[in-house]
Amino acid sequence: MYPKFRLRTLTLAVASVFSVTTFAYAQTTPPEAIKSTEENSQDVKAKAKTGDKKTEAASKDNIQKVTINGGRTDQEERRQSTAAKIIFGREELDRNGDSNLGEVLKRLPGVTVGGRPGRGGDIRMRGMGNGYTQILLNGERAPRGFSMDSLTPDQVERIEIIRGTVAEYSTQAIAGTINIVLREEYKQKNTDLKLSLGVEQGRLAPNVSITVPGEFGNLSYALSGSISQNRQHDDGNTLTDEKDPVGNDMLVQNQHDQTNRKTTGIHLTPRFNYKFENGDTLMVQPFLMNSRSDSNTRSDVAEIFRDPNATNITTQRFALATSSAHGETTFLRGFGNWQHKFEDNAKLNIKFGGGLGKMENSSLRYQFDSVGNQLDVISDINNTRDSSLNTGGKYSKPYGEGHTLAAGWDLEVGKRSQTRVSLDNGQPQFAESGDNLDASTRRMAVFAQDEFDINPQFSAYAGLRWEGIKTSSTTASGVIENTSSVWSPVLHGVWRIPGAGKDQVRLSLTHSYRAPALNDLIALPSYSNQNSKYRPDRTGNPDLKPELSKGLDLAFEHYLTRAGIISANFFVRDIDNLIRRRTDPVTKLVNGVPVTREVSMPVNIGHATTRGIELEAKFQLQEFFPDGPAIDVRSNYSHFWSKVDEIPGPNNRLDQQPSQTANFGLDYRPAGIPLTVGGNINWTPAYEVQSSVEQLNTTGIKRQLDLYGLWKFSPTLQVRLSANNLRANDYLTSSSIVAPATPVSPAINRADYNTSRTYTTWTLRVEMKL
Repeated sequence: MYPKFRLRTLTLAVASVFSVTTFAYAQTTPPEAIKSTEENSQDVKAKAKTGDKKTEAASKDNIQKVTINGGRTDQEERRQSTAAKIIFGREELDRNGDSNLGEVLKRLPGVTVGGRPGRGGDIRMRGMGNGYTQILLNGERAPRGFSMDSLTPDQVERIEIIRGTVAEYSTQAIAGTINIVLREEYKQKNTDLKLSLGVEQGRLAPNVSITVPGEFGNLSYALSGSISQNRQHDDGNTLTDEKDPVGNDMLVQNQHDQTNRKTTGIHLTPRFNYKFENGDTLMVQPFLMNSRSDSNTRSDVAEIFRDPNATNITTQRFALATSSAHGETTFLRGFGNWQHKFEDNAKLNIKFGGGLGKMENSSLRYQFDSVGNQLDVISDINNTRDSSLNTGGKYSKPYGEGHTLAAGWDLEVGKRSQTRVSLDNGQPQFAESGDNLDASTRRMAVFAQDEFDINPQFSAYAGLRWEGIKTSSTTASGVIENTSSVWSPVLHGVWRIPGAGKDQVRLSLTHSYRAPALNDLIALPSYSNQNSKYRPDRTGNPDLKPELSKGLDLAFEHYLTRAGIISANFFVRDIDNLIRRRTDPVTKLVNGVPVTREVSMPVNIGHATTRGIELEAKFQLQEFFPDGPAIDVRSNYSHFWSKVDEIPGPNNRLDQQPSQTANFGLDYRPAGIPLTVGGNINWTPAYEVQSSVEQLNTTGIKRQLDLYGLWKFSPTLQVRLSANNLRANDYLTSSSIVAPATPVSPAINRADYNTSRTYTTWTLRVEMKL
């Protein structure tokens, strides 16, 4: 654990950023600036909608004028959006020269990335992952198995963070939605070429990215692609301590794991736009991703102590293990959108798409005793095929005084086919090894929404969405089915404070849900050859219900005159039907004989709540000190609380949710030279989660320091040098389980302490416009 006084000090420091900034604003903002921004706020009529702009009922000339004036900045789009939406464009994506999108997301307000630094992990909003955070690609659900770390920032146009649900998108977003918008129609005529070389422990990671724009009559296009290779080395230790029921050591051992990995990837994201003579537009964007990985691992086990009389040790005994693994993932996804505008300013959008996915993984592991005798040969082959088709549409029309009504639908069908063969010394590790699993899903949704101005100071959004999901699977054991449906009413409001410039208050009331994961519903049973509370059999649960959430968000936003913002957001989520895995003894008849085994399966355990506050301050220092240096400040701080009612405290939090997270970054542009330097500190303190009555998980403190320098030789050539994770602290985690004896399992008192090394990555990038 990190010393508590240090946690308090850092928390106070982050809070001081907001206090000093607020005080400086009060002392330095001139009254005329407030008046100017207030008048500007009154004049703006077009507000951002969830997904596209809202237009008033006006003449054709006025519509053309709005189009010619161009789009808003990211900040103006955020301010005018009725539903809380934060947009991060190319500047944020390019700033630190990151090699994957996860490194960009970790710096954004309220977003955390699980796992050790530099190796990626699940993306979480408000500390909640595993299905609580919805990940979209171009406004559509990301394909199964898609990893954010596999996508390079060069292939992304912008990132949209939507804190509350909206009817237009799926409401499977209890924590919120992260929408990744791939490269759009390229506004410039130059070819954009980026060459980068990363270095980690002397291992090279080259990357080439290119975007070629063009036009041919009414057709415009942008051909984007990238190719990369990465070599990594991982090093970690696991200290295991098993005790008997009275607390005496039975086993103390250390396992040292070393892995060498090589990964290659290719991404192609071309985009084609065609404008018809009648004004209709058609957009088609294929997305192809292929990733291959090969790794070799060596595990050395040193027994520090073993009680020769102990008979209930849960750890499998070996002195050395070597393994090799190969994996290849390919995704082909197509996005399409056709838009037609009617004479009465109504608009119809039809979207369509489909995807194919292939995931092939294989591994081979050998285990030896202390004198080199082979104990086990374990092989695993897992092949998965995914396919999907989707369509949807939205009809929107201005009506009445300041209203824009919209209604639409979504339909998606998907199929998964999986074959897994797992052998231990030539024998199946679990029943049905080698049998096929075929699963299909069907998701249907309809929605309606109205965005309207009540008066010049107050705008509102009301929406209602119905969504139904049917999952079915066929295995050797029979047919498994699960059907669920959810109604989700949504209400957002924005009050622009009179006489306070661009200050405004947001309030949102939302209903959202989390659908059970496909594997939790239909997973094939896997049988443990050392069945116990610590090593139970695992299976799915077709009777799972979706988690249901009622949410409230309350935010204050103060916009500065130089593209800055100070904001505070408070949220609450009340969750029913919470899903957790639970291990219980289960008795089944085997050849007419009752057999009892410990089985882990997901179940709806009950109720949970989470709440938190998210603070953000982003400004130019010259906003408050006109004669000061050209420094941009970026900072955010979040604090989360949660409680799971059915698990005893303390630390009965939502799974993997930290208590706090913070970022502080600076960008400095020295006068007279074409240089920009900057950096960011990312901090997440250590935290504990009581995941079940028996199990406690601990995650150590995470501190990451990233620095970069950018030299602009000319408008068409610039060079960027960046260093990620300069501190390279060890990443610490632990898990302990204390369970009483059952008729089929001895008492367990075991703790595993994991230490993983992290490394600094240096990247040199050359960015050219040809």
